[in-house]
Amino acid sequence: MQDDTRLPVVIVGGLHSEARREVVEHLLRSVPGSVALHHDLSTATEGSVVRRVSDASGELSRGDAPLANDCACCALREDLIPELERLADAGLTRLAVVELWDSVEPKGMAEVIAHHGARTLRPTNVITAVDPALVLPCLGNGDYLSEAGLAAATSDQRTVGDTWARQLEYAPVIAVVESDDADDQDRALLTQLHPTAHQVNADSPELAHLAFAAFDIEAAAAAQHPACALLPQEADDAGVTTLVWRRHRPFHPQRLYHALEELCCAAARSRGRFWLADHPDTLLAWDAAGGALCVESAGPWLASLPDAAWEMEPPVRRAAAALDWHPEHGDRCQHLIFTSPGLDHDGLERVLESCLLTDAEYAAGPEGWKHLPGAFDALLDPAA
Repeated sequence: MQDDTRLPVVIVGGLHSEARREVVEHLLRSVPGSVALHHDLSTATEGSVVRRVSDASGELSRGDAPLANDCACCALREDLIPELERLADAGLTRLAVVELWDSVEPKGMAEVIAHHGARTLRPTNVITAVDPALVLPCLGNGDYLSEAGLAAATSDQRTVGDTWARQLEYAPVIAVVESDDADDQDRALLTQLHPTAHQVNADSPELAHLAFAAFDIEAAAAAQHPACALLPQEADDAGVTTLVWRRHRPFHPQRLYHALEELCCAAARSRGRFWLADHPDTLLAWDAAGGALCVESAGPWLASLPDAAWEMEPPVRRAAAALDWHPEHGDRCQHLIFTSPGLDHDGLERVLESCLLTDAEYAAGPEGWKHLPGAFDALLDPAA
């Protein structure tokens, strides 16, 4: 039975800082006894991050948290739980609102709160604040966070586009701050990127109720994992298109490798899972935004595992495999989605189809596929 005496904690994040602050201020006004915590990582170059605690009346306190391992995010993680527990132990706070700094991703912080604050803290929701007019500019920004002054550590290699995509797609609630610059295409893009999200206006009374909803950490992680992600469906609205491309034939590694630049630049956002002929047991993840593509192993296809190993897999993983199941190849498949304004649907499909094995190559079978050029070897195993 859930311990309802634990302090409810809602996370509000996103790169759109003005929208984020508007959402936080609305929650503080709407929920009596609510307190917001915000760690400003922009001061990390000075050796610490600034912690601010506030309520509807304004700032309550301010303090510094020293860097840990030269990492501002590490300092945030080490300082956040004690501060939240202090609020919980005092017993005066009805809702803790954790406002994340610009480039901090909510997944890691939600898991830290759930796992390290389980005795006194209860994550109740994750909200990403959005200005619809900024969705495409952020998504299409391939600059490294360090170039934009948004890096959380000296080793931070993330880009603006891929960071924003994960912030948007992880949150079950999107709080929309309308602006005069947003149009129907902006709103259609937002909806197609995360169609299962609960969209609500940032000034809506409903937002306060959503802040207290139940949040399932494991389900949220599974929804993002390439093996069982809840990927968008086909859509076409206001000039924005989502193409869902599914096939049960492997990619030719060399042809796909040569087409990567064209494919990752064909859409504002693309992601999913795919199958290379010369890596028959490896489920590969595809994640692209802002013209930058990340390809990496996401573990084995279930069809490559012995039957006894299936019981060790979570039910959501087995369910995803069953949906993709093929009598010959099991769950091995291509399942990629591409979302963008002005998407060249037919042209993109032609490029993808050209990267599959031809009939003659396919007829050679798995033994023959092993001898195809290993174009992805260095990308998947840089130490090789």
